[in-house]
Amino acid sequence: MTKSILIVALLLSLPFRNSAQERNRARELGVKPGILTPGKYNAITDVAGVSVGQKTLNIGDSIRTGVTVILPHQGNLFKEKVPAGIFVGNGFGKSIGTTQIEELGNIESPIALTNTLNAFLVANALVDYTLSIPENSGIRSVNPIVGETNDGWLNDIRGRHVKAADVFEAINTASTQEVLEGNVGAGTGTNTLGFKGGIGTSSRVLPKNKGGYTVGVLVQTNFGGILRINGAPVGKELNTYYMANDVPYQVDGSCMIIIATDAPLSSRNLQRLARRSFLAFGAVGSFSSNGSGDYSIAFSTHKDSRIPHDPEAIEKTSTEVLNDFMSPLFLAVFEATEEAIYNSMFMAEDIIGQKGRQMKALPIDETLKILDKYKARNN
Repeated sequence: MTKSILIVALLLSLPFRNSAQERNRARELGVKPGILTPGKYNAITDVAGVSVGQKTLNIGDSIRTGVTVILPHQGNLFKEKVPAGIFVGNGFGKSIGTTQIEELGNIESPIALTNTLNAFLVANALVDYTLSIPENSGIRSVNPIVGETNDGWLNDIRGRHVKAADVFEAINTASTQEVLEGNVGAGTGTNTLGFKGGIGTSSRVLPKNKGGYTVGVLVQTNFGGILRINGAPVGKELNTYYMANDVPYQVDGSCMIIIATDAPLSSRNLQRLARRSFLAFGAVGSFSSNGSGDYSIAFSTHKDSRIPHDPEAIEKTSTEVLNDFMSPLFLAVFEATEEAIYNSMFMAEDIIGQKGRQMKALPIDETLKILDKYKARNN
């Protein structure tokens, strides 16, 4: 084999990346959904105490997967549970731990996102992690929370490559600052609305007179539909959308939406908050196809809302936002979810996975021209 042929072969064995176009977050390119202001990082980590850790497995020519972990606070989650709510848009999924959220209205472990066939191994790793904490030496039950999407088109999903060590690494390296997006963690091998999907995040901060609360969202996008950005029919203009003539398109897939807020909310109102995120899910062009497992999990980090594992009193007194003041939070989650989905696509890169399959990222220059055509950018 000549040297030039060897170089070409080596390049083809690497994940394909589009270096011609710089990847930027949606807001940096003038796509600013809504009217509210993002937090410092425009990420779920703008909610104080929330951290995100990721492990990306981008190995050889067929492993394109990983794990993304969200920790609601930096203490012992089992001993200090957080109130939570869940909404299932379409239940074609393998999410773990959701029935206990529905029944008890709380979360007692980190939230992990991964691929479909790895969900069970990752759940086991979360149990191992919880049991490893010295203060938990006497516990006999753990409810791990795991969400998943199927990355089996690009990734050797049957290999179940995410191991316990990867989950522990994601937890131990979790940061309360900026969050990597696109082809990382649980989003490494995902596809969205005809293009490369991935991990995306965004946040909104309410004005002081509306409570001053922060809402942060992180998404793992892997679903189909007809892409719209700020109302512009981008997928249709690019001729890449479900039921387009003579265009191969996989509409089935899934989306995980994780919502954090520092607002003191009951599990009931957290479920209502989770439900509103699906309005944004539809606004970007999804319709939750038959084979799409679409779940939204919301939790509150407010200290007065935490639920002790070993309560000292029969009754609990806590602060709670009243129903009449929930609307600003509903708006915040709508805007943050929409922008998080855009970020998952704008930050994703072209990739080659198993069997030489290619998935192109959203073409930035063409997309911006379409957005300008429909006056869909905020300059």
